[in-house]
Amino acid sequence: MTYGYESGAENWPPRPARQPRDPSAGPDARPPVGPRPQPQRRPAPQARPQLTELIPAIPSAAGPSRPTRLRSQPGRRRPHPSPGDRPPDPPQPPRPVPRSTSVWSSTRLWQVVISGVSVLLMLGVCGLSSFFIVEDERSGRVAAGIAAAGAPTAVPRDISSRTDDPQPLTVAEIFPTGDILIDPAEPPYQLLKTQVEQQCRVAVAGDLGDLLDELGCSEVARGTLRSPTREYLITTGVFNLAESTGAERAHSQIKPLLDDEKGRFQGMIADAGTEAIALSAAQVGWHSFGHFLMYCVIARADGAPVPDDDPHARRILFDMLQLHLQVNVLEKRAVQPAPARSAA
Repeated sequence: MTYGYESGAENWPPRPARQPRDPSAGPDARPPVGPRPQPQRRPAPQARPQLTELIPAIPSAAGPSRPTRLRSQPGRRRPHPSPGDRPPDPPQPPRPVPRSTSVWSSTRLWQVVISGVSVLLMLGVCGLSSFFIVEDERSGRVAAGIAAAGAPTAVPRDISSRTDDPQPLTVAEIFPTGDILIDPAEPPYQLLKTQVEQQCRVAVAGDLGDLLDELGCSEVARGTLRSPTREYLITTGVFNLAESTGAERAHSQIKPLLDDEKGRFQGMIADAGTEAIALSAAQVGWHSFGHFLMYCVIARADGAPVPDDDPHARRILFDMLQLHLQVNVLEKRAVQPAPARSAA
């Protein structure tokens, strides 16, 4: 059903009559304006009828029908059985006891802990077993090595003074093989002449002789050589001093004497063609080890001066002082054969 206001033409107020126009008035004259009609108010809406009110039936071809009362359509009601007529409920199966939602129950936790402790104990036993096996094997190897090596064949010897090392120097000790081979890929240093002299001044000049006498020099063993390239002449040797402290003192006091030209090391002429070692400008080097003082004089075979930055001269100094006199001669003198052990 539709509710609203009626909008038929019969409900509108009558239209006012039109006033006749005055013929004497001009074309722009307007008819007199009377009072404007007031619009008719619409009637107030009627109250909405209830569903229980009668609604006219829709006309049909059969003719007018009787009004129909609206009512709700409740479902079909079933008779409610009495308590005595209601059948008993079927027996329900027993409900299962719910499991614990915790993953780590007390029993499972103890199982995990015991398993972990067992694994740790097993790892510890394996580790200790491996350690003892390795230690036993290592001890066996060390013992076998000691048994195979036996007693040492050499022991250190004190060469800090001539009192503890009274054996004099010899040519065979300073130049045991004649020519000196340093690098197997190169020719050796050619030995031209050797000398052992009790007067240490024959190998020096100036105040340097006085210093050696003061330090108790007893002998000098020296030799003259030619370099592998045959471009240099070398005189090298060893002074035998009384104490290692005197050798260290000489090592520190020689440079001021040479710088002030108050002393010098003398080269030894071997034969014809080697005069440059004693007459031309040369480079010198020295070093101490034990109660010995080592020295080396280098000159060019053609008599030309040796520059201070000559790399060949520096290499010759290293070969003679470090590799030959110290390593091959004096360090060997600093050891001696081990005494034989008495039978147990």
